[in-house]
Amino acid sequence: MRKVFFLFLALSMAGLLQAQQPTTDDTAALKRERQAIQNELSQIQGMYDKIKGQKKTTLGQLNMLTRKINLQERYIGSISKELKMIDDNIYLSNLEIYRLQKQLDTLKAQYARTVVYAYKNRSSYDYLNFIFSATSFNDAVKRISYLKSYRAYRAKQVTNILETQKLIAQRKQQQLGRKDQKNVALKNETKEKEVLDVQKKEKDAVVSKLKSQENDLAKQIAAKKKKDRDLNNAILAIVRREIEKQKEAERLRLAEENKTSGVVTSPTTNPTTNPGNITTRNTPTKKPESYLNLNATDIALNSSFEKNRGKLPWPVDNGVVTYHFGSNAVPGTKLIFDSPGLTLGTPTAGVAVKSVFDGEVSVVNNNGDGTYAIVIRHGRYFTTYSNLASTSVSKGTIVKTGQVIGKAGRDDDGSGGQIDFILMIEVKNVNPESWLR
Repeated sequence: MRKVFFLFLALSMAGLLQAQQPTTDDTAALKRERQAIQNELSQIQGMYDKIKGQKKTTLGQLNMLTRKINLQERYIGSISKELKMIDDNIYLSNLEIYRLQKQLDTLKAQYARTVVYAYKNRSSYDYLNFIFSATSFNDAVKRISYLKSYRAYRAKQVTNILETQKLIAQRKQQQLGRKDQKNVALKNETKEKEVLDVQKKEKDAVVSKLKSQENDLAKQIAAKKKKDRDLNNAILAIVRREIEKQKEAERLRLAEENKTSGVVTSPTTNPTTNPGNITTRNTPTKKPESYLNLNATDIALNSSFEKNRGKLPWPVDNGVVTYHFGSNAVPGTKLIFDSPGLTLGTPTAGVAVKSVFDGEVSVVNNNGDGTYAIVIRHGRYFTTYSNLASTSVSKGTIVKTGQVIGKAGRDDDGSGGQIDFILMIEVKNVNPESWLR
C-alpha cells in the first residue's frame, strides 16, 4: 500500500511540475512583443533624428522622446518577464532533479536488496532444490516461470537505474543552458537600462529648453486649442445635422404608418371635439434612445462596430501617437491642454490615410489652411480624419474598412506627416486608443 501511495505521489508531482513549466509559446510571445517594440522604437528614432537638430525645440520632439521612454520601459519589462520565467524554470527543474535523485536512490536500494538475496541463494543446488521440491508438474512449471520473471525484474531494475541517471544528467545539462540564457538576459537588461538613462537625460534637456521658451510654447498650444475647438465644433454640427435628418425621417415614417392604418393622432379623445366618424386615440411616441439606431443598416453597423472594439485598424500605417486623447501636460511647465482625439505622426507627409471601418462619408471639409477633414458615419459612430493634404472621396461615398480616403499633411515641425483622428459616439468624444487594434 505504501509503494502505491509513493508511486501516486511521484506521478502527481511530475504532472504538477510539467504544468507549471513556462511554455515555448510564452517565450515566443515575449520575443514577438520585443520585436514589435523594437520596430516602433526604430521608426520613432528615424522621425526624431529629422527634427532633433532644429534650433527651435517643439512639443513634437518632447512627445517622441516620451513615447521612446515608454516603449523602452516596456521593452525592459518584457526582459524582466523573461528573467522571471527562466528563474521559475530553473527552480522547477531543480525540484524535478531532486525528485529524480530520490527516485534513483529508491531504485538503487531495491536493487541492492535483490542482489543480497541473490547472493544468499547463489547455489545451483538451491535453485534445483526449489524446483524439484514442487508437489506437482504444474507447480514446477510455475516455479521455473517465477525464476525467469525474477531475473527479468532484476534486469529491469538495472535498466531503470541507468535511464534515471541519464535523465538526471540531461536535466543538469539543461540547467546549464538556462543559466547561460539568464546571464544573456541580465546583460541585455543592463544594456537597455543604460539606453533608458540616456533617453531620460535627453528628455530632461528638451524639457529644460521648452521651459525656457514657455511663452512661445503657450502661443503654440493656444493655436492648437483653437484649431481643435473649431474642428470639434464643426464635427458636432455635422453629427447634429445627421441626427436631425434621421429624426425627421423617423417622424415621416410614423406619420405614413399611421396614415396607412387609418389612425389619426390626436391629443384627446373627447367626443365633443370629434364630431365625425373618425377613429381617434392618443398615440404618444416614445423617444428612441438614438435616432441613429433605428433603420436596419444603422443597427447592423452599430452592432458590428461595437463588436470590433479593440480590433479596428489604425488610420495610418507606421504611425505614432504624438498627442493622446484628453489631458496633455507639458513637463516642466504649467501648460496643459485637452485633445479631442489622437494626433498621429507619420514618417513622411503624403502617406495613405484609411477608413477604420465601413461607413458613409458625411462631409469633406476644407479647413482653410490648405488641409482637409473627412467625417465618416458608421451608424451612431463618427470618425474624423483631419490635416489631410488631399482627399480621394466625396460626400456620400460608401467606404470599406481599410479603404484609402486621402493623404496625410505635414506636421507642425515640417519634418514628417501628421493627422488628427477623432472618434465620437454621436456628440460624445471618446478615446480612440481603446477601440484601435
